[in-house]
Amino acid sequence: MITRRDLVIASLSLATGASLGGGALLGIASADSRPGVQESTLFDWNSIPVQQTGIGQYRQLLRAPTATLDELEIHVTTLNPGQTSHAPHKHPNEEIVVLGSGKLEVFSNGTTKVLGPGSVIFNASNQMHGVKNVGDVPATYHVINWTSPGHSAGKSPSSKPAEPKGGAAGAAPPSAPASR
Repeated sequence: MITRRDLVIASLSLATGASLGGGALLGIASADSRPGVQESTLFDWNSIPVQQTGIGQYRQLLRAPTATLDELEIHVTTLNPGQTSHAPHKHPNEEIVVLGSGKLEVFSNGTTKVLGPGSVIFNASNQMHGVKNVGDVPATYHVINWTSPGHSAGKSPSSKPAEPKGGAAGAAPPSAPASR
């Protein structure tokens, strides 16, 4: 049986590799015959559609139920220098952010710290968090968040990614749960 810990570690390892090496990102899930359940998938960086936003770029890789999660959502945000993805916020789902390039000022549960490439952020359930690009170059980070079984009903509309500043309707926030 695949545990949530197994899924998080696998996703984090793959996102870090893709972020630092520019290769493919693999969505991990057990084979499942139920309709709509995500199967193993390869995401080639060069074929992921890019959405321009008023604060950078956004790439949606995955947002679907898996064999062990009600929803797994993975996206990549590129935040321009001086920009904030959105105001600090909190939500019931947990998430991991892997910084591939650039420099982010990260607010996490009352603490602020500047982090560089290769850094990892874990945003726990219902704790305030947010990011700002404090570097001179764009900052690119992968966001992996999930909704565990039984927690979907408790997911409030505000926990869903907000529209990116200056972005297209229906797009998850540049850092949608980015700073997240």
